[in-house]
This record gives sequence, structure tokens and C-alpha cells, in this order.
Amino acid sequence: MSKPNLFDEFQSVSAKQWKQKIQFDLKGADYNETLLWESLEGINVKPFYHAEDLKGLKVFQFPKDHDWNIAQSIYVEDSKTANTKALDCLKKGVDSILFVIPNKDIDFEGLLSKINLEQTPVHFSFQFLDVAPIKEILKLVQGIKAKLSFTIDIIGNLAKTGNWYHKLEKDHALLEEIYTLSCDKNKFSIIGVDILHYQNAGANMVQQLAYGLAHANEYLNYLTDGLSGKKSFPITFKVSVSGNYFFEIAKLRALRWLWKSLATAYGLENDCQIIAKPSIRNKTLYDYNVNMLRTTSECMSAILGGADTIINLPYDAVYHKTNEFAERIARNQLLLLKEESYFDNASKMAEGAYYIESLTQQLAQKALELFKQIESSGGFLKELKKGNIQRKIKESAEKEQQLFNSTALTLVGTNKYQNLEDRMKGDLERHPFVKTKPRKTIIEPIIAKRLAEMLEQKRLDDE
Repeated sequence: MSKPNLFDEFQSVSAKQWKQKIQFDLKGADYNETLLWESLEGINVKPFYHAEDLKGLKVFQFPKDHDWNIAQSIYVEDSKTANTKALDCLKKGVDSILFVIPNKDIDFEGLLSKINLEQTPVHFSFQFLDVAPIKEILKLVQGIKAKLSFTIDIIGNLAKTGNWYHKLEKDHALLEEIYTLSCDKNKFSIIGVDILHYQNAGANMVQQLAYGLAHANEYLNYLTDGLSGKKSFPITFKVSVSGNYFFEIAKLRALRWLWKSLATAYGLENDCQIIAKPSIRNKTLYDYNVNMLRTTSECMSAILGGADTIINLPYDAVYHKTNEFAERIARNQLLLLKEESYFDNASKMAEGAYYIESLTQQLAQKALELFKQIESSGGFLKELKKGNIQRKIKESAEKEQQLFNSTALTLVGTNKYQNLEDRMKGDLERHPFVKTKPRKTIIEPIIAKRLAEMLEQKRLDDE
């Protein structure tokens, strides 16, 4: 005997009927003015969404068997110390490691010692550009199926610092040499695209997606000869996730969708890799424990949005140097989500949700339109050199800053519900504000800045 459908006895309710009921309950108040709001991306958000909102839309499909890793970021001052820390983190539940490499004088054999590279994904973030370290690492992993990602991003460095690592010709030549070294095996992600920095500087989500896509397209254009006959171009997007919960879920989904569209145009079939990290832009110096709440919801957005790797941000990262306690708390936040909150296989939970599917479509559409505008103007690098990208990000950042200053955008404990007895001046181990150091650059750099900086500086002065 078949089980009866519990909903068969209820009549379906159309979107029109829902809206009529809401308007009746508003008792004369204007529906649009009362319940609709517009995001910084120009998306009008409705008070409810219905199956009718998905009519004619293609629902986003996740890759099969998608899973996510907890990662630990480790700055490598000393190879032995960094290796010991990495092994300890792996014992404590971390699935993946990101090594930040500041210079060439690193013993990579010692750094990777005893790490099972066939089981543990290892990402490298180089703060310089050189072929020798890549050759050394590739030699160490010869003959094994290592899971490595180099995330080399010469354009991201230009956008962030205003200069190439060396100069344009040398940077491109080195990138091409590094790509050629490993592209034959086609198993390592060499290219990285740092969208994270655009968000931390104040870019809205449409800009982040469009700039990230145009940024990636520069590499595809440049390395087209190396793509000949290939079906795969391993690429890693580094993404920042902020506090707009549902929008951030949709943003990551839209990013994967947009990459697939771009890859298809080049005859490529591979998915992209996404490394997500909570934004620094909405983190605060005062009432810093609230940062734990922010990073928890942001990590949840990253999981539901489909990030492959998530690196949490310690709650005291604004003002403290790296410390074991804060790193343990940050790591345990992710472990609690993965092991005790059933988020271990949660990536597909948002699939088919009317609101999120609608947001995903709108963000992707708007980002694609902006991407096409950038390409018709000569591409991302040309727009960056003209200063147009910087100007647009500044305009977006100013809008967001005005919302924060007017308390329309709330950071609890900072611009609302302040604890006026809170004192921070004696606890600062690092400078928590943007440092202005005049230097010669070939383009205007994109500067990351937290929303609360001006307000916090005044509070520190008044202590």
C-alpha cells in the first residue's frame, strides 16, 4: 500500500494569493516601501519567494560528491617550526594546510616532512615570484599523487600592491615557465585568482564575481597556447565571505556557475577550486568576541555556497598576533560545524531553495553583464591600469561606509550597543588600521579597509 502524501489535502497557494494576504495584514501600509529592500548590488529582495520565481530558470547543480575541507593557514618563518605546527593541526582535525611562503630561503623537504601529500591537500601562497621553489616542490612529489595548489596570482599582486613582482615581461615569463613545468601532468592548480582582496576593499558581490571572472580570463587568454588540446585548466579562487548570509551562499554558487560558463567557452571541462575565508572588512576591535559569531555564520555561508576549502579567521586577528588559543577556537568552530552540526555533507542543502536560487541567478546575470562590459573595454588588466576598477570599488566601499556610519548597517558592539567601558589601547599587538606608506607604484593599489576603523580610532583616542 502506498503512503498517502500529507500535502494532498491542502490546496496549493499561488504567489499572488500570498501577496494579497500580506497586503491585507499590512493594514494599509505600502507593500513595496515596507517589505522590499534593495541590496548594494541593486537586487530587490522580496519578503517571500515562491516556486513561481524559478519558472524558466535553470536550477544550479552542484558537482557530484562535493565535500569541503577545514584548512589551517601557517606563515612559514622556519620550516621545522611550520612543519611541527602543521602536523599538530592535522592531528587536531584539520584536513588541509595552506603554507604562506615569504621568501626563497625555505627548506621544502623539511616543511613537507611526514605530511601525507596523497591524502592531505596542501596549498601554497607565495609572497614572491620565482621558479626555483616550484621546481623543488615538484621534485619532492615526483612519483606520488600529491594534492597540491600553488595559487600564483601575478595580477592579484599588481592589484594589491600597485606593482608587478619584478616587471610585466618578467612576471609573465616566469608564470608561463611555472605553468609549463606542471601543465603536462595537469594535476596541480598553478593559477590562483584572489577575489578575497576585492571584497575586503569594499567591492559589492557583483563586482567581486565580475572582476574575479575577468581576472581569470586574463590568464586564460595569456596561456591559450598552453591550453591547446587540453580539457582542463586547474584554477583556484580565493574568496572572502562576509555577513550577508544568504547573498554569500548565492555568491559562491554563482562563482562556480560563471567559471563553468567561461571554461566551456575555451573548451574546458573542469570545475574550479574555491578557498573561502571570512572577511576582515566587518571585523571589529571593540567587543571582539562578536567576531566569533560573525565568522561562524560566514563559515556556514561558505559551506552552503559550496567552498572546497574553508580557513577560519581568529576572533582577535584585528589586533593580536598569531596565537595558539585563538587559532584553536577558530579551528574548533569549523570542527563543530562539520562533526556535530551535520554540515559535513551540507553543500547541497541550499539546492532548490527559492530565495537562494533566485539570488544565484540574479548575481550571476549581473556579474556576467559587468564582465562583458570589462571585456568590451579591453579586459581586466586594461581597466585596472586605467584606474576604473579601483574607482568602482571605492564608490561601492563609500556606499557601504555610509550605511555603517548611519547605523543602517549594524556591527553590534561597535556602531550600536557599545560597551563604553571597553578598553583596547593596552591590548594592541599589531596596528589595527590601514597603514599609509607612500611608495612609487605603476598603478593605484586596491586597499583593504575595515568599516569600523574611523570609529575605532576615535574611541582609542578618547580612552
